[in-house]
Amino acid sequence: MDFGLSDTQTHWRDRVKAFMADHVFPNEARYDREVDAGERWKELPLIEELKDKAKAAGLWNLFMPPSHGGTPVNPDFRFEGPSLTNLEYALCAEEMGKIKWAPEVFNCSAPDTGNMEVLLRYGSAEQQEAWLKPLMHGEIRSCFLMTEPAVASSDATNIETSITRDGGDYVIDGRKWWSSGMGDPRVKITIVMGKTDPSAPAHQQQSMILVPTGVSGLTIEKMLTVFGYDHAPEGHAQVLLDKVRVPAANMLLGEGRGFEIAQGRLGPGRIHHAMRSIGVAERALETMIRRLTSRTAFGKRIHEHSVWEERIAQARIDIEMTRLLCLKAADLMDREGNRAARTEIAMIKVAAPNTALKILDNAIQAFGGGGVSQVTHLASAWASQRTLRLADGPDEVHRRTIAKLEFRKYRDQAE
Repeated sequence: MDFGLSDTQTHWRDRVKAFMADHVFPNEARYDREVDAGERWKELPLIEELKDKAKAAGLWNLFMPPSHGGTPVNPDFRFEGPSLTNLEYALCAEEMGKIKWAPEVFNCSAPDTGNMEVLLRYGSAEQQEAWLKPLMHGEIRSCFLMTEPAVASSDATNIETSITRDGGDYVIDGRKWWSSGMGDPRVKITIVMGKTDPSAPAHQQQSMILVPTGVSGLTIEKMLTVFGYDHAPEGHAQVLLDKVRVPAANMLLGEGRGFEIAQGRLGPGRIHHAMRSIGVAERALETMIRRLTSRTAFGKRIHEHSVWEERIAQARIDIEMTRLLCLKAADLMDREGNRAARTEIAMIKVAAPNTALKILDNAIQAFGGGGVSQVTHLASAWASQRTLRLADGPDEVHRRTIAKLEFRKYRDQAE
């Protein structure tokens, strides 16, 4: 087992790291000013400028691996990007994760990454031409409408939004929420999950369909906050679909195949979140150490108090363990496919945000009152990481998956 990085892994990680140092970190204050000025839901000039720079530097669409876990519906379509492996991308994503908005600069932000993977693997030639190409080029953004306020959506078989065939169209009725990114005016297409056949077996009732944002009957009812943060200029919306009508050609893959698509989409997305969470944890540790070594309390530097030595040491241990688990999951996905890595993906989805949250909490403590204010990035980062314990499946669901696979292993041995 070789724990050293290859030349390719180092090359891409260092290029992203250098771009972050040259163009992203120096613009944090400008980003905040642009978000705070004028309308909340808008396109930011800074992001568009940096996207052009990232494109010119060849740091664009880094997330799409050479293998997508299956044969695309349209094998002739070519995705534009360097085709990094999951392992290579993991190192880049960690660097991007140090600033919440950085992934968009490289066209590597959720939910666009997952939606592009869906369109590449399951989209028809017409769907790819209409929506995947502009997403791939960073010309538009997208949204994923799955979770619903009226049901426990951690069990996706509960989802009740109806998708009914009516001649050459489908008619969609339902209410969705936590539609992340929906506040962004650049969002032009959504992927909606709903039921086409409530009488079918549980995992064949659901389908996914493409719904343009400008269609009649699609309404943003309200924007949701996360611990008081509205996460402008993108945000999270509650969306009403009231007799929304779209062409039958907008159906993805076919009726009853929503769960198949969801599994293909969520595996990579979950590990992308985990990769970025490690970057969040690293930056929180650095921020905490700089604070502890610059302030004096009770006659000595704060870091000289033994409780902080304990916390700093544990933070480094936790980050290293979490990173190794993430890299193992990414490597297994590359070598054996997403399904073979489902245990590791579930483990890292639980471990990464919890590790980051623990370190962020200690960093906030080190800053005292400043830690819970807008003076640092820590409070906002904590709110985002706490959300990840629910996004793409809550901790409890992933722990249940891990436990079931563990029990199965010993049951099979006994049999």
